[in-house]
Amino acid sequence: MKKIAIINGPNLDRLGKREPEIYGKATLADLENALRAEFGGAAELAFFQSNHEGAIIDRIAQAADAGFAGLVINPGALTHTSVALRDALLGAHLPTIEVHLSNIYKREEFRQKSLTAPACVAVISGLGLDGYHAAIRHLLKA
Repeated sequence: MKKIAIINGPNLDRLGKREPEIYGKATLADLENALRAEFGGAAELAFFQSNHEGAIIDRIAQAADAGFAGLVINPGALTHTSVALRDALLGAHLPTIEVHLSNIYKREEFRQKSLTAPACVAVISGLGLDGYHAAIRHLLKA
């Protein structure tokens, strides 16, 4: 069974409360439950969320060292600011899919540039929670 890490960055612990008109009303727990329901028999899913860049970087390295088959990451605002996160993704040598709930290309100009995307095999933007499902399905095929 493939092990896949799902890593969520800053403020994603506030899903369902923070700007529901943009990010929806579902919580992070709702997302995790939906992913377990769909993929629990096909993959070992490991969930992690932090508002701290260093903790996310540490978790990426741990996933690489533990033999995970891939990563799904929503770096939140770190998408647009973190060279360190980009370097961690590149150094992990794991197939990674970047996911954004909203369509970052329809938002503020500063949100339209992803520093982390070049370290990923794909980016899914604007599908809401369905983006996570699509990312895991893709990683399971690889």
